[in-house]
Amino acid sequence: MIRIALTGGIGCGKTTVCDFFSQYNIPVIDTDIIAHELVKPGKTALLEICDYFGSDILFNDGSLNRKALASKIFNREKDRLHLESILHPKIKQALLLKLSQLTSCYVIIAIPLLIETNQQADYDRVLVIDCEEQQQINRTIARDQRNLSEVKAIMKSQVSRQQRMAVADDVIDNTQNIIALQSQVDLLHEKYMKLCKP
Repeated sequence: MIRIALTGGIGCGKTTVCDFFSQYNIPVIDTDIIAHELVKPGKTALLEICDYFGSDILFNDGSLNRKALASKIFNREKDRLHLESILHPKIKQALLLKLSQLTSCYVIIAIPLLIETNQQADYDRVLVIDCEEQQQINRTIARDQRNLSEVKAIMKSQVSRQQRMAVADDVIDNTQNIIALQSQVDLLHEKYMKLCKP
């Protein structure tokens, strides 16, 4: 089974591309969804995060207040690394379990911070979803109701387009419309199916 790590900056269209691959009945594992599962109330990861950051990162119902946590690690390298040291091993464990249960020709693993966390060598191919920086800004503001400075800060914390392109085996250009995006996924699906054949 070929393991393809899919990545891209915020607002590049990773979720849409994953949805297109899913239409081919190709398994898609989203590490963000795994991370969300890991920090549900009562889970070990959430308890460890609270031990370190304090219980003021929780809502009244005991669920994680992501914005409160994000504000605690923003521009604090030591705290961000500590959060990653809690989450990343658990994400990897859950991911390996999911992979062990698959029998498909190939699998898409969506990892937004693939290059930032230096995981690209763990996968057979890296697929980068790319678009213009202004498009990233516009799409993220429209989707997340964030302001311009928040979006720019997130983009600054991620690697540059050039750094992503440097490790890409395949690139999807998401600067055009949804039809152009779909056709690129169609072509890549054919390519990956051929690579699977012995």
